[in-house]
Amino acid sequence: MLQSTSLETVERLGTGVAELSGFADGDRPGWTREVFSEPYRASRTWTADRMRQVGLEVHIDAAGNIVGRLAGREPSAPALVTGSHTDTVDGGGRFDGIVGVLGSIEAARLLQESGTQLERDLLVVDFLGEESNVFGLSCLGSRCAAQEMTPEDLERRDYRGVSLGRAYTDFGLDPSTLSDVPWAKRPLHAFVELHIEQGPTLEKRGLPLGVVTAITGIERFIATFAGSADHAGTTSMEDRRDAMIAAAEAVLAVRAEGCGAPTHGVATSTRVESESRSPNVVPSLVRMYSEVRSVDSSWLSGVKARLTAEIAAKATDLGVDVGFEWSTDNTVVQADRGVQDVAGAAADALGLPWMPIPSGATHDAVHMASLAPMGMLFIPSKNGKSHCPEEWSSTEDIATGVSALVATLRRLDGTDTRPTD
Repeated sequence: MLQSTSLETVERLGTGVAELSGFADGDRPGWTREVFSEPYRASRTWTADRMRQVGLEVHIDAAGNIVGRLAGREPSAPALVTGSHTDTVDGGGRFDGIVGVLGSIEAARLLQESGTQLERDLLVVDFLGEESNVFGLSCLGSRCAAQEMTPEDLERRDYRGVSLGRAYTDFGLDPSTLSDVPWAKRPLHAFVELHIEQGPTLEKRGLPLGVVTAITGIERFIATFAGSADHAGTTSMEDRRDAMIAAAEAVLAVRAEGCGAPTHGVATSTRVESESRSPNVVPSLVRMYSEVRSVDSSWLSGVKARLTAEIAAKATDLGVDVGFEWSTDNTVVQADRGVQDVAGAAADALGLPWMPIPSGATHDAVHMASLAPMGMLFIPSKNGKSHCPEEWSSTEDIATGVSALVATLRRLDGTDTRPTD
């Protein structure tokens, strides 16, 4: 049945991507559709209608997630959950998150067209605001579903001074009830997220599918360098306490750690800011923003200690003081081994070559892993590009991912996902 509808699936997916891409901020580059924006608000009506068109019962929960329900034979059984997100980063592309939402809707359609009724309910979720945003907090909808949104989080403020709580209110959501998500408080059978890889591995290996093994942990830090403000023309090089030079050494130290990391370890500096704007003053106060990522927890903890020591030592040699603010965006999250096995077996049965692959990006699946056995399926990204207008995955590859998702959901429906002793 899936093979006979594959061309229709490709066409529907292509049309869906094109239509959803039309909801974008015309004043920003790429296909910008940030959380709480007007283009995002409009796109959510389109997404909910798309769910209804395939026969899903649709509601928006207190966290702002759009939830479509395909009824199973036994509604009291723990539900299967799939989905992703439809917001983008500023200047983003057309496939990150969107593939998982449109693909899940198409999966629900294919299950019904094949005459399949699952034993349990299937919930298709478009999670609110997965991407990084001006409040510095990602995965808003899944974070609330997992009861991980804090009062402190709601006090986070954007560049205008507007709090996250106020942004929720302005968007029509009550910040005091964000965690009141009944579907997420029930026992859940499993969660599977279809997503683009956002990297080059699958394309380089000529493989149509990846089964995710783990999702990266992310440690971020701000290093503040304090030196001495001196005249740039009259202060000799050896007499300077140049905070910018200390920050530059730190940027190189971060890069060196990433280059020497084990497989799937990376380190990036994203921003360096000097408090002084004068062209003739030696910088006295500089802030550097960096992050390290890996699916290896031991390397993550080790690199945190090494970078702190190395950067501090180099700053001291330059006569510069340095302080650190470290924060954990998320710890390493392992995909459920049982879900991985089911997904791999489903791909094998379809004749799809695949590989186990870690995720270097974070996803709603991180937070859903606290609620249900979690797994992810990756499809190739052209040239490994993501979070940019050049982001691209072919509709044929998306349709292949949908076929794998349908087969995985069918197998999971009849598989005991409870952990064994």
